[in-house]
Amino acid sequence: MAGCASSGGGSAGSGGGWYVVQRGDTLHGIANRAGVPLLRVQRFNPTISPDRLEVGQRLRLPDGEERAPGSGSYQYRVRAGDTFTALANLFSTSAGAIQQANPGLSPSQLPVGRLISIPRTTTSSGGVDINRQRAIAASRAAPAAPLPRGVGNWPWPLRDAQVSREFGADGRGSLQPMLLTAGSDLDAKAVYPGTVRFAEEMRQLGRVVIIHHANDLQTVYAQCASLEVSVGAQVAPGTPVCRLARDPSTQRAELLFDVRNAGKPVDPRRLLR
Repeated sequence: MAGCASSGGGSAGSGGGWYVVQRGDTLHGIANRAGVPLLRVQRFNPTISPDRLEVGQRLRLPDGEERAPGSGSYQYRVRAGDTFTALANLFSTSAGAIQQANPGLSPSQLPVGRLISIPRTTTSSGGVDINRQRAIAASRAAPAAPLPRGVGNWPWPLRDAQVSREFGADGRGSLQPMLLTAGSDLDAKAVYPGTVRFAEEMRQLGRVVIIHHANDLQTVYAQCASLEVSVGAQVAPGTPVCRLARDPSTQRAELLFDVRNAGKPVDPRRLLR
């Protein structure tokens, strides 16, 4: 049987471990105070609804070494109370898969603070990808969230770009962000005042910039070749945040542009002018 982790975990102040929700907290505010990208907090707490936080809830706040890519294995630091079974249920995998990915780790005494790998691809006995089915169901069920009053009329992140993929569900029902094909302008620019909370490389997304804005809004600029800002930078509309590079074979340069409202995806056309 899977055992419990043996002793205490991190604190919110260190950016890792647990955080207990207080009255008046929002997920955006918690992430902002901890200096952790909102998207990473959401991926480490997949069962938490951003607009239904409850006082006393415990959230996992990842530290700088923990990783939550869009696909593939997570890098996770063991916290007090963790078990293989609980982690498997949280991250849609199996206790056996976690054990196999971490040979030599005893499930009867998980060492708190150890960085472990958590594989996340899980299939049912019928061969159906459970993660994909959950994503499809969520994308179909999620209603368009109301936007904060007075927000909108943003400039586009690329001048003279063409929309090569609209925001919305693909043929399998999975929600996809907007994709822009650059014209002559290869500098992606901020669309709204805010603070850079993430600026580094992510698997399959190239270099990525995540900006937190007022009113629980967040913008994401991905598939960049180089970064023009660093974490903590204050940006205004028109501030260059990253630069694209053309594919040598196609001569195309594409920017993945995503907008979040209280952690939920938003069609950028609702905000862009």
